[in-house]
Amino acid sequence: MQSLAMIENWPVPTAAAAVVRADGTVTGTHGPTGHRFPLASVTKPLAAYAALVAYEEGAVELDELAGPEGSTVRHLLAHTSGLAFDEHRVTAPPGTRRLYSNAGFEVLGDHIAKATDIPFPEYLRQAVLEPLGMTATTLDGSPARDGVSTVEDLARFAAEVQAPRLLDPRTVLEAQTVVHPGLKGVLPGYGHQNPNDWGLGFEIRDHKSPHWTGGSSSPATFGHFGQSGTFLWIDPAAGAACVALTDRAFGPWAAEVWPPFTDAVLAELRA
Repeated sequence: MQSLAMIENWPVPTAAAAVVRADGTVTGTHGPTGHRFPLASVTKPLAAYAALVAYEEGAVELDELAGPEGSTVRHLLAHTSGLAFDEHRVTAPPGTRRLYSNAGFEVLGDHIAKATDIPFPEYLRQAVLEPLGMTATTLDGSPARDGVSTVEDLARFAAEVQAPRLLDPRTVLEAQTVVHPGLKGVLPGYGHQNPNDWGLGFEIRDHKSPHWTGGSSSPATFGHFGQSGTFLWIDPAAGAACVALTDRAFGPWAAEVWPPFTDAVLAELRA
């Protein structure tokens, strides 16, 4: 895909990208797809997928209590537990505000570790990484932000989310459906959004503006971006997903180049 070559003009030391069709076909790649990049918050969809495996295995229930008083596993996954951004401090009652929370994902990881009697990084490896052949991916630390992976591995994950084998497709559909519709909140790096829609571990594009995906991205697009200059989106209307990993921290440069890149990828897919 010619559009992927646009990453060569990004102001970053290293970048790699891939596009994966809904049937799992890798339509195109560019850059060092085997290079390991810190994922930052692109770790969260991987952690969420492991949480959903724990749910399907019966280790946890989505509506069982976890985190602050009145909060559940579902609240933690959907950033509605009331926990603050980066500290274990309650700032709102569960289900009332969309408060993007790294702390919430750390509480979630601890909860699953206790329920399964397996440290969360190891549970992630057994539940998601190993079955998908994601051998270059590791989690050493927080399930909110400490993953390291490659474009090749995340392409495997993108194929799985579009055509699930590890989970019931109905569970994955629930993960990409808005939890607690209508909640306002801040999308880190993009300011206040009303509504600020999220599913279970995945951000949902809907009609947010500004946004890190493209102007032609469908409202159903879901995924995540990371402060290490990384993103993964899945656009069901396009029948495809895109992964891009870099080694430059997110900033104005990313807000400038990511949307036109995504629009070019979508245009090439349509053509």
